[in-house]
Formats: sequence, structure tokens, C-alpha cells
Amino acid sequence: MNVLEAMVEILKREGTEFFSCFPTHPIIDAAAAAGLRPIVCRQERVGAGIADGFSRVTNGRRIGVFAMQWGPGAENAFAGVTTAYSDSSPILVLPWGHSTAWSGLRPVFSSVRSYAAVTKHVEQVNAPARVSEIMRRAYSLLKMGRPGPVMLETPMDVATMEVEKLDYQPVRATRASGDPRDVAEAARVLLAARCPLIHAGQGVLYAEAWAELVELAELLQAPVMTTQMGKSAFPEDHPLALGTGASVRTGPVVHFLEKADVAFGIGCSFSRHYMSTRIPSDKVIIQATNDETDINQNYPVDYPIIGDARLVLRQFIEAVKERLGSKGRPGKGEVAGEIKKVKEAWLAEWRPKFTSDEVPINPYRVVGELMRTMDPRQTIVTHDAGSPRDQLMPFYPAVVPRGYLGWGKSHQLGTGLGLTMGAKLAEPDKVAIYVMGDAAFGMVGLDFETAVRSRIPIIAIVLNNSTMAIEIPDMPVAQERYGARDLGGNYADLGRAMGGYAERVESPAEVAPALQRARRANEEEGKPALLEFITGIETAFSHRQTA
Repeated sequence: MNVLEAMVEILKREGTEFFSCFPTHPIIDAAAAAGLRPIVCRQERVGAGIADGFSRVTNGRRIGVFAMQWGPGAENAFAGVTTAYSDSSPILVLPWGHSTAWSGLRPVFSSVRSYAAVTKHVEQVNAPARVSEIMRRAYSLLKMGRPGPVMLETPMDVATMEVEKLDYQPVRATRASGDPRDVAEAARVLLAARCPLIHAGQGVLYAEAWAELVELAELLQAPVMTTQMGKSAFPEDHPLALGTGASVRTGPVVHFLEKADVAFGIGCSFSRHYMSTRIPSDKVIIQATNDETDINQNYPVDYPIIGDARLVLRQFIEAVKERLGSKGRPGKGEVAGEIKKVKEAWLAEWRPKFTSDEVPINPYRVVGELMRTMDPRQTIVTHDAGSPRDQLMPFYPAVVPRGYLGWGKSHQLGTGLGLTMGAKLAEPDKVAIYVMGDAAFGMVGLDFETAVRSRIPIIAIVLNNSTMAIEIPDMPVAQERYGARDLGGNYADLGRAMGGYAERVESPAEVAPALQRARRANEEEGKPALLEFITGIETAFSHRQTA
């Protein structure tokens, strides 16, 4: 077999069943010949997003793979790969490379050179005898430690060289627990705290440690908030759930962040950026992460622990039980009662928007109907950047792991479309819903046709307010003279033209029925659905945090 055929065989041994791609790359046909399904996207960053969404929903147990051509294809994929890098998502990226005769020539694009800053590892497959070694190294990095994208560039002349012997076994992953002394010391601090708070990140999801997180929270009677990336790591219908803290925050998160004296970060980076919640400076901080570069990054950490979230949580559970017994902290119900009171008061402020009969439709009415219409246990929801993210995230209840995909530090408009397709491929029996704005549709909308052609029945919701950047007020002259923020178009017409089910909805009373019809189109016809809701401009957000 040649190099590409050997790489395909390794993909199969590692459990790959499909891969997203964009022509031209000869690995596509080699993989198809070996029984791997190619899903051909219309632009590369959506293809990377499909692999990304798949890896997220499987928590890295199955790795999403994306292949693209040399030069322009590799250049176009940059935004999708940076998203996976920023969000620590494990995807394998396989760019076709220029011939080795071109190595070092500038300005010829080199994936190895150009992607070094936005991948966990990037390497060139430079000799047939090294294929097994290189792929083994790639999968080791994908499966262990902090997740992230790994890229292997295959030069076109190397790709057709013969591999004499393929010696490859699937990589076995291993994880490390925390230093027992560090855990014991931190556990004593937690038990002595007046009001401990657990700050859970996506490391809990990748470690599949949600049961341990619930057990520890109940033992400590500690409220739990999640990061934007960690949303769904703790069930938001649990009495101790505070919801999500990001650029927008729930009422309970704001209340308990101020009240807490100890913050226990598990599977989180505690990094400060536009989309993160600020930790007040008067807190004692315990941080458990599998990446030492997270420690003391933006906050001084009083009790650092390096280890896998599931193993570390189990250590904390045993340490707490050793001191308090299996029943845990006394006073059960007091914290939950306070959370319930704060939550009810916060939601009461927003209820008028969820039930609003405004025309154009208030986007919060769409969020409200989505929550009433869909079973969150059988649904995977994600958003796009900007207003759809900030209107949906605080309120939508994530009650099962990966029932919600949170993202969006500085990511590109349109990222959520690929993520949703990947999520549906990972969990075909669940309803996969993507909430986007009209500006995001302009970026990636034609890849709705990829979902149609590849029979990936998602529901894409477009909140069409006919404008962009509603949070940027400093454009009065450009707007008045040139309509610089105005957008136009009938996106439902485009959805139908691309072969999907589509509706344009202008009445608030039709929001819920349209959602139900879209789901039937998914389930009965196998069709992707596009729902365009004509909405007004809404600038109210829950506890918005400034940069």
C-alpha cells in the first residue's frame, strides 16, 4: 500500500467511520474505497467545524477528521482550526501538501509553518517508513492531556510512495490523578469554607466526570456554575445548579459569585477574556486542571492540582467522605432553597420577553418556544456568535452532558453550522438545533446545502432582524448615509432552493408550530430544516459583562 492508503487503514483502526473534506485531495477517494464516508462541504472552515462538533459530542472518544487540498484549501481552513484550538477540541486535520521539492520556498503556503501557532501539534508525513510513528504520535496527542487539533501534512510526492510494512495498533489513552497531598489540603479548605462554589469547565465533559461532579456538589452542598465551554457538565435542572457564567450570566451565578469565599475550579482554565466571567479578587481559589499552563494564568491560584477531572473529583469525594461520612455536609436544602429563590426572581424579570407578542418577533420569544417545544434530554443545541449566543445561553436548560455546545471566545460568525452537523453525525437519534443570526447566514449559509446533500437532518434557526452588529453604536453617520448595518434577503427561499424544508415566520403565534413542523421534516423525511424568524432588534441581555 502507498502512504495515503496506509493512513486510511490507520484511520479505520482508530474507529473512523466518516470524515469531512473539501476536494481536491486524493485521500478522499482512497478513504472511500476503504469504506469511509466522505462528507464534502462547500467551504473548508465548515468542514473543520463538522469534525469539531463530532469530537465534542463524543467527548473525544471518537475523533473527528477533516481533509483539504494544499494551498488555498489549507488557507481557507484556518478559521475552523483556530476555533478547535481556542476551544481545545481534538480534531485530526489532514491537508494535502505541495511536493517536497517546494519545501522552504516563499511565498508558497506551508501548513507546517503556518499552523504551528494554532495546533497542539503539526507535522509533515515526510517518509513512508515513518507513517505509523507519525500517526501514533498524532493520536496520542489527540487522546491524552489537554485536547486540541493535530495536523499532519502529506506532500503530494510522498503520498504515492510505497509503505513496506504497516505496524500500527490503536493508541491507548491514560490519565493522571492529582497529588494526594494537594487534594487533601484543598479538601480541608473546601470543608472549612463558609460558602464554597464549584466552577466547572469543559474538562469535566472530556473526562466524562459529570456523575462525580454531582456527587461532590451534593456532599458539599455547594452551588455549581459552569463556564461557557462547560455548559451541560452539570445538569441545570439540579437544585444546586447556578447556570452559566460567561459574557452574559444568570442571576444565580452573579449572586453566588459575590457571596462565595472559596471557588473550586474543576476542568477549567480560569482564563480571562471577553467571554469569561470575572472571579472577584477576594476568593480563595482551588484549581484542578490537566494542563499546567492553566495554573496562575490570570488569577493567583492558592491550591493548584494537576490531574484528570474525573480522577481528581473522585479523590475529593473520598477525602470529603473520610471527614464527614457518606452523608456529607449538614443543612441539606438551605443552599438549594436560596438558589431557587434567586432563580425565580431572575426569571420573573425575563418572562415577559419569553411570552411577548411583539411584531417583529422578539428573539426571546423564539428562545422561550424552543425551551417549551423541545425535550432538552433528546436535543443538542448550539448557537452562533453575538446576539444568538447571549440570548440563548443563560436561559436554555442544559440537563444532559453535551445537550448544549457552548463556544465563542473570538470565533467567526457561522461556526455553529459545522458544529451542529458534526453533533448530528455523532448522535443521529437526537434533534440537533443551531440558532444563528442573519449575518452568520451570510457567512456560511450555503453549507446548509451540505446538510441536505449529505442527509444530515438538522434544524437551522435564523433570527433575521435585517441588521448586523447591533451592539456597536458608533456608526451613526455610516448608517444614516449608507445603511452600513442593514442586511436583506429571504433566507427561507434559499433554504428551499437548496432542497431543504424551510419556513419564513413573522407571527409569534407560529413560532412553536414551525418548530414542530421542522422536527417532523427531520424525522419523517430526513430533511434538514431552515426556519427564518423575522425578529426585532433586541439589545437587552442577562447580566451583561463588559470587557
